Amino acid sequence: MGSCAVEGGCPSDYIAIVISSISMILLLSRIIVPFAVHKIPRCKGSGFWIPTIQVFASFSLVLSIVLSLNFLKFKKRHLWRSCYVWAVWIEGPLGFGLLLSCRIAQAFQLYYIFVKRRLPPIRSYVFLPLILLPWIGGSAFMHIRKPLNHRCHMEFPWIVPVTSLHTLYVIALVGFTGAVRHIEFRFDELRDLWHGILVSASSIGVWVAAYVLNEIHDDISWLQVASRFLLLVTAGILVLTLFSISSSQPLLSQISLRKREPLEFETMGKALGIPDSGLLFQREPPATINPSEPLDKLLEDKRFRQSFMAFADSCLAGESVQFYDEVHELGKIPLEDPVRRIYMARHIIEKYIKAGATMEVNISHRSRQEILTTSNLADPHLFSNALNELIQLMKMNLGNDYWSSTFFLKFKEDSSMRPNDHDLEQMIGWIYSPRLSSVHGVDDPFHQEHFSKGSGCDSFD
Repeated sequence: MGSCAVEGGCPSDYIAIVISSISMILLLSRIIVPFAVHKIPRCKGSGFWIPTIQVFASFSLVLSIVLSLNFLKFKKRHLWRSCYVWAVWIEGPLGFGLLLSCRIAQAFQLYYIFVKRRLPPIRSYVFLPLILLPWIGGSAFMHIRKPLNHRCHMEFPWIVPVTSLHTLYVIALVGFTGAVRHIEFRFDELRDLWHGILVSASSIGVWVAAYVLNEIHDDISWLQVASRFLLLVTAGILVLTLFSISSSQPLLSQISLRKREPLEFETMGKALGIPDSGLLFQREPPATINPSEPLDKLLEDKRFRQSFMAFADSCLAGESVQFYDEVHELGKIPLEDPVRRIYMARHIIEKYIKAGATMEVNISHRSRQEILTTSNLADPHLFSNALNELIQLMKMNLGNDYWSSTFFLKFKEDSSMRPNDHDLEQMIGWIYSPRLSSVHGVDDPFHQEHFSKGSGCDSFD
């Protein structure tokens, strides 16, 4: 028993390795299956890389415990098996620290967007390395002072500061989460953050107990075996549980182990429950369209707007009309409901306003900066200047051609026909461009811009 506790080889060690291996296989399958089996298109930018970073951190955490505690035996001791490589650098900054930092970054984003009602002042690809600095500094200090023995066990005076560093990140997560606890989130972000805090705090408690057993009672073999088992199994449970909590809504994460019914929305308006979002009733009376009226007034009619949108899409210039449509949907949300207005405003900014957005519209730098630096994302006039600029562009580039197009002729023909059944209440939608087929969200706590341009979508914008 004593030798297996020191060198590995106990049945409990094998059980712990099997459990951790299963958790890693499940986690890896969640990132591969959606793309390899279901053929889900790979997201661009941080929508893909941030979940990948979290998977890397999970593997780092589990593998560091396996190697630093000698769960696997090697005949020769190589430099890469140094305690300070695995027990300090990989387990700390690249493992637990990185996982918690991602959750802190999410809470930081939610705090600024929903409490401060403005976009965060610092980009997440800058914020993440900054909050990792304490881990990096602590690891460098430990590497210099060399507090680990030949069994990778830590000296007792070091247990308190190391545990304090782990606890500090949980406290930071609690602080940001507590600051947003009064927000009535639409998609359970607050509940997911509390779950992450509970799992992280519980894991730290188990790890502290296991470390104490390892360092103080290293002469009792059965305690050594139990503590090693707890360390590895808890790490596997931690990474599985964290990835069972989706950190971005409204759609389910591609990397999520939670069993839930899939939710699909054609537009963000539908996801937010905006009345009649993107829908037409067959019993709606057809409007009389006068081409001499201003375009902005004509676009207020839903049927005309969707016909004009279909024409603009056929010209590969639909971004402006779709931007108008989503801003029109935003206008339906009452001013007394700032949370839903912020959800919709952020969606519009990510999709149309940020540089490199998937459907970036052509507006002046001044208007773009007014939106990106706003002090109130729920402001009813947030997109007014940008909308006025785009209406002028549509008048010049699309207006005249539309009246002589087959889209207008079809619109006139449809408007002249009345439905035979006046009691029909079935809702139908216009045939949209495939670019509006879904509102997709992935496990992305960063909400950064995605650097993928729509194929040929900016001919006129």
